[in-house]
Amino acid sequence: MKFINCCYETHAAEILEILNQAIISSTALYDYKPRTIDTMANWFNEKSVNDFPVIAVLDANDKIMGFATYGTFRAWPAFKYSVEHSIYIHQEHQGKGLGKVLLTKIIEAAKQQQYHTIIGGIDITNTGSIALHEKLGFVHSGTIKEAGFKFGRWLDLGFYQLILHTPEHPVDG
Repeated sequence: MKFINCCYETHAAEILEILNQAIISSTALYDYKPRTIDTMANWFNEKSVNDFPVIAVLDANDKIMGFATYGTFRAWPAFKYSVEHSIYIHQEHQGKGLGKVLLTKIIEAAKQQQYHTIIGGIDITNTGSIALHEKLGFVHSGTIKEAGFKFGRWLDLGFYQLILHTPEHPVDG
């Protein structure tokens, strides 16, 4: 497998395709409408400005099979050591173990950047994602009942977190 750090110019269209497939066919994203390429410019800009990674795994033809990233968990200063991650796998490559590989990569990136807590918000019906997270040490931290409404039903959002043993010397402010 080949891993890369993604950028807007080269990878936005492929990532957009993966995200939009998740939007229209699943509750992995609580969006209703497919995103546009313009939204990807803002998305990548936010990742770049905040030094958040976008890590993809490529197939033999250098096409993105899946990607992982993280971003701000909450925008208040005391949350500076916490990030919320996302992992999306292209529909043609689901069930091949790529989620585990990408989740491992994003955990390593969070440790290297000295984050302390990595959080995943997972639709409670996504048992495959929940099992993956638990296998890698994430624990259920709570569920917000009926947090979203999509496909004609209420959706419960579970939060799973992994405490990292970083940073060694956290500071206030």
